[in-house]
Amino acid sequence: MKDWKFLMEAAEGAREMAYVPYSHFRVGAALLTKSGKIYAGCNVENASYPAGICAERTAVSKAVSEGEREFEALAIVGGKEGDWAKFCAPCGICRQVIAEFCPPDFKIVLGNSAKFEVYTLGQLLPLSFTGKNL
Repeated sequence: MKDWKFLMEAAEGAREMAYVPYSHFRVGAALLTKSGKIYAGCNVENASYPAGICAERTAVSKAVSEGEREFEALAIVGGKEGDWAKFCAPCGICRQVIAEFCPPDFKIVLGNSAKFEVYTLGQLLPLSFTGKNL
C-alpha cells in the first residue's frame, strides 16, 4: 500500500486557504496526476450558496485547465474549523465530476496526515453515470 501522507499534507495546506465565512467548514483537496504533479484546491463559499465551489472541483478544474487529464489519487481533508479528526468525503457533485475523469478503481484518500483511509471511487459512487451511459 502506498503511503499517501505527502498528499494528505498537501490537502491540509490547501484547506488553510479556504474561504468559508458562512459555514466555517474548511476543505482542502490535493489531486495527484499520473505525471506526478499535485494540484491543490480549497472550498470557496459565496453569499449565494450555489455560486460556491468545493475543494475537489477546484483541484480538478486547476488540473484540467493546465492540460492534465490522467489522475492517480485525490486526498481530501476537512471539517469545522478546529475539528480535523473526522473524515470528509466528497459531496455527490464532486463524486460525479471525479467520475468524468477517473475509473472506478481511482484512489480517494480521506482523513488527515496522521490518520487516513483509502477508498476507491467505485466504493464512494457505485452505479455511477458516465459518458459511457450516453
